[in-house]
Amino acid sequence: MTQAANAHVYENLEIEQQDNGVSIVRLNRPTKRNALDTTTIEELVTFFSNAHRNGVKAVVLAGNGDHFCAGLDLVEHWKADRSPDDFMHVCLRWHEAFNKMEYGGVPVIAALQGAVVGGGLELASAAHIRVIDQSTYFALPEGQRGIFTGGGATIRVSDMIGKYRMIDMILTGRVYQGQEAVDLGLAQYITEGSSFDKALELADKIAENLPLTNYAICSAISHLNNMSGMDAAYAEAVVAGVVNTQPAARERLEAFANKTAARVRPNS
Repeated sequence: MTQAANAHVYENLEIEQQDNGVSIVRLNRPTKRNALDTTTIEELVTFFSNAHRNGVKAVVLAGNGDHFCAGLDLVEHWKADRSPDDFMHVCLRWHEAFNKMEYGGVPVIAALQGAVVGGGLELASAAHIRVIDQSTYFALPEGQRGIFTGGGATIRVSDMIGKYRMIDMILTGRVYQGQEAVDLGLAQYITEGSSFDKALELADKIAENLPLTNYAICSAISHLNNMSGMDAAYAEAVVAGVVNTQPAARERLEAFANKTAARVRPNS
C-alpha cells in the first residue's frame, strides 16, 4: 500500500477511501478547532502529492468536530518563537500543500462547517468546490492578531472575492456567512443540511467523469489563468487536443451522437 493510501502514516489526517475512487480527508485535531500545525501541513503535502498517481478520483476535504479549520496553530507559532527565515519556510510548505491541491489534477471538494478562519480559509480556497452549511463562517483575523497572511489569501481569496474585500476582511476582522458568503464567491453551494453530505454527493458525481478530463479541469485551468491571454489560448488548444481525442471520450461522444447519452435539461 502506498504512503498516501495508508491511513496509518497520518497523525492529524483521517483518511477514508471509497470503492468509487473518492477519498475523504478529514482534519483530525478537533480540540484545536483543526488548527494547522507543521505536522498537518506536511501530511497534506504527502497526501496530495500522491493522490493522482494512487488513483484517487476526487477528494472530500472536511474537518472533524464542529469546525473546519481555525487557521494557523497560533500556540505552536508563539511557543516556537521562530526567526523570520524559519517562518518564511513554514509559509513555503503551506504553499506547497495548497498548490498540490489546486494544481494536482484531482478534484477537491471542501465540506465547510463552523470556523473557516485565517489559514483555514486559505486551505479552503485551494479546493475547487466549496460547500457550506448554516453554521459556516469566514474570517481573516490576521490584522487583529498582529500578523499577516502567509498561506495564499492574497492570491486565492482575492481571486474569489476581490482584492479590496479581502483587505477589508484582514483590516477589520469582518465575518461573512450564509448566502452572502456564496454571493461573494467564498463558496459555490449552501445547504440547509450537512455540508459533508452535499460535498460527498458532488464528489461521487465528479468521480464518474473521465480522469484525464478531470485532471485538465483541475490543473490546466489554474495554469491557464496564470498566463498571458495569447499563451493561455495556445495552451488551451494543446490541452483540448489531448483531452478531446482520448479514446474514452470518443465512446461518450458516440453515445451522444446515437442519442443514448443523458441530455442537458433545465432545472425543474
